[in-house]
Amino acid sequence: MTVKQTRSTCPYCGVGCGVVIESSGDQIVGVRGDPDHPANFGKLCSKGSSLHLTARSEIQMQTRLLQPMRRLHKHAKPIPQTWDQSLEFCTEAFAQVITEHGPDAVGFYISGQLLTEDYYVFNKLAKGLIGTNNVDTNSRLCMSSAVAGYKLTLGADAPPCSYSDIDAAQCIVIAGSNAAWAHPVLYRRIEAAKAANPHMQVVVIDPRRTDTALAADLHLALQPGTDVLLFHGLLHTMMWEGWIDLAYVDAHTTGFSDLKALVREATPERVAQVCGLRKEDVFAAAQAFATSKATLSLYCQGLNQSSSGTAKNAALINLHLATGQIGKPGAGPFSLTGQPNAMGGREVGGLANLLSAHRDMGNAEHRAEVARLWGVPDVPSKPGKTAIEMFQAAADGEIKALWIACTNPAQSMPDQNLVRRALERAEIVVVQEAYATTATARFADVLLPATTWGEKDGTVTNSERRVSRVRTAVAPPQLSDQHPRHDWQIAAEFGKRLATRLGKPTDLLDFATPESVWLEHRESTRGRDLDITGMSYAMLEAAPQQWPLPQGQFVGLERLYADGVFPTADGKAKFSAIAYKPLAEARESRYPFSLNTGRLRDQWHGMSRTGVLGRLFGHAPEPEVELSAQDMSRKGWVDGDLVHVTSKRGSIVLPARASDAVGLNQAFVGMHWGEEFVSGRSNTGERLGGINAITTSAYCPTSKQPELKHAAVKILKAELPWRLTAMAWLPDSQAWRIQGELRQLMGECAFASMSPFVNPVALEDAANSECQGVIFRAAADDPPSDAWLDQLEALLNLQGRNILRYADAKRSQRRSIRVDASKRIQALLLAGDVSAQAWLGSLVREQLDATPYSRALLSPSAKAPLNLPVRGAAVCTCFGVDAKAISDVVRRCGPDLSDRLAVVQSQLKCGTGCGSCLPELKRLLAA
Repeated sequence: MTVKQTRSTCPYCGVGCGVVIESSGDQIVGVRGDPDHPANFGKLCSKGSSLHLTARSEIQMQTRLLQPMRRLHKHAKPIPQTWDQSLEFCTEAFAQVITEHGPDAVGFYISGQLLTEDYYVFNKLAKGLIGTNNVDTNSRLCMSSAVAGYKLTLGADAPPCSYSDIDAAQCIVIAGSNAAWAHPVLYRRIEAAKAANPHMQVVVIDPRRTDTALAADLHLALQPGTDVLLFHGLLHTMMWEGWIDLAYVDAHTTGFSDLKALVREATPERVAQVCGLRKEDVFAAAQAFATSKATLSLYCQGLNQSSSGTAKNAALINLHLATGQIGKPGAGPFSLTGQPNAMGGREVGGLANLLSAHRDMGNAEHRAEVARLWGVPDVPSKPGKTAIEMFQAAADGEIKALWIACTNPAQSMPDQNLVRRALERAEIVVVQEAYATTATARFADVLLPATTWGEKDGTVTNSERRVSRVRTAVAPPQLSDQHPRHDWQIAAEFGKRLATRLGKPTDLLDFATPESVWLEHRESTRGRDLDITGMSYAMLEAAPQQWPLPQGQFVGLERLYADGVFPTADGKAKFSAIAYKPLAEARESRYPFSLNTGRLRDQWHGMSRTGVLGRLFGHAPEPEVELSAQDMSRKGWVDGDLVHVTSKRGSIVLPARASDAVGLNQAFVGMHWGEEFVSGRSNTGERLGGINAITTSAYCPTSKQPELKHAAVKILKAELPWRLTAMAWLPDSQAWRIQGELRQLMGECAFASMSPFVNPVALEDAANSECQGVIFRAAADDPPSDAWLDQLEALLNLQGRNILRYADAKRSQRRSIRVDASKRIQALLLAGDVSAQAWLGSLVREQLDATPYSRALLSPSAKAPLNLPVRGAAVCTCFGVDAKAISDVVRRCGPDLSDRLAVVQSQLKCGTGCGSCLPELKRLLAA
């Protein structure tokens, strides 16, 4: 077998890791980290290292959107169409809306997972051809507060730091980021820097005791939403102690006097009381930050996803300006980008309030520059609708046509009631997407199949302003001549047809290749802060490059503002004096818990890609809400009890679990769980599902970024006496189809969840094995119909002969088990009485011989066999290692942590693959 190797970039987080894709024919067969890429030097996390498994043909054929589809009316089954038919229908529909209601009656909602070239074409299509600024992106949900914070203080949306600053830092402050899980490869670099320099201070600011926080020298577990007051308090202490760099402040900044007056009231006593911290810890954090020779701050969604997001970002940047901790090695405010190309989208102006190359829409000269570059009379001056505003306008009937590309708002947007009203009311919804299985695809009038990772060609920009190439390794699946197309091609072809219909020039989007798009983007940056006129595709073929890199230069600028000159009118940075404001929804007697949402270690966004791999569910197998052990004890709850988590917008049912990471009166749920994985019905019969059924759409007034990190909720025990647990191994060629049909059954019950799993023992033997199983749970006030149970059994192949059965209609109990010829359980269903789910589930998951337990299989009163091997919680995804296996090895080791780590890694291999489990592994060993 001939294996081709293609250098490309990972499609997950903003670290921007280089990958080497291994392919044979039209199939991706492997992936490894690119040892020459400066973002990761060959390292990959659990998600990146399993990319090739998500590209397996068995999965692609079941999950991909493979040809254009159209619904003849809402909720009808989509029918196949040709590209010509679909694009003509879209053109006619959009032209009619524009002609009758004006250009602002259409909106484009795109994605930070698009390539820069895709982004550029969509931006030009909307603002240049149609004449509307209604083009926004899911990056609004993760990075717009960082954009606003940088512009407000430093003058431009330009992260001033590089990953190399981690190696040079003497103090690292990590605020609102669980980097150990959200940016694992970057966190490996922090670990290495700490090991090389044990005197480095690591301060973590986060309400939760995450793996990142547990490894810190100082953890400030502040109350949710109090970051601005904490930063003001740190500055107050710095001023009081004389730790301000007055020479830097005088020479390179303005506005310090206003800020001094504002923070005067942020005394240590007030900060400690409001933030829930010790005064001594606040003092220690201020001292570490201000007196270090080089302080680097790393921050992410804890600061950004807030109704005070801009204020939080600016208040942290204030600390860097006040202490001169910027523009030198190891120092500066460094926003960690959430998505792989959120930075590239910002560069081309792919937001409703921006224009190409960081130009401001409100600036008439900037608009004129873009109009001249594009060859259009003008660019509209009215800011477009941002993400929340766009869907609100669609729900209100103001926006009548929506084009959604490479994103899943029916899962990822807050306040899903609003989003779904918008998708239902819009006259036409076009979804341009690689996957047919997303929640949003169900609302589309037209589905346009797009290429995805491994098939695309273009560029992305990571968190450190580094532009990397994305290269085509394989062609998209081609079951017919109507196969998926590149995102930029789809937008350009639609634009040409629309131009003809509207009587406008058709050459505006006349691009032949992604490079031709990129060259026009490059020209738009000439003379701007992100000037890339010195870059070329040829240069990027050799190595990724950082911007700015103007024409005539050969290497990008590693660090910005070393000369103390900022891209402002007077060349000086500006202190931002924004007062602290409480959360949009404060805890109160009716809603006494603060709900936080965030990333899980091995999952990505709405899981349209990672959700097809059972191995990536090992660390967090099923949806749950984490609560403090004290709150659980006070309520009389135990792990696994079902609870209603209710906000002012809705309610979902989840299992509760005690966690030492969560503070009193706080709760945490993974952001990834959409209705594809957790669903049910409310008492009024309304179908609900996913965490964003209850999150708030309140947003920062400056950045328009919603407060996804906090909602006030009440949590009550769910009295649902009827329970069900079903598990089965699925045929590889039908696994995702069967799961899709199982999802149709989830809404029947007040609670239902479904997730895939793999055999952990198989992972130990072969890192690339991927035999897929599914676990389905449900609970209700009353048992569902026999027909519903029969349908569930049929999907899991639990009907017909050779099925072990037990039924008690009076007690609403049913038990069905399928055992294969080798005496291993391949499927089971427990309805009514699920007390045996743990030990029977072990037999299924680990494919143990069921013969010794045959008498107990159908007995509701049978207790768990004493001789059944029990596995602990999963720790290592790569090799299927659990906590119990680690504990067994540790008991035979000496007391030295490094020796124990070496022995465990030698015997079990955990932590030697992608390394994502290392923080948890070290924590377990230390304990």
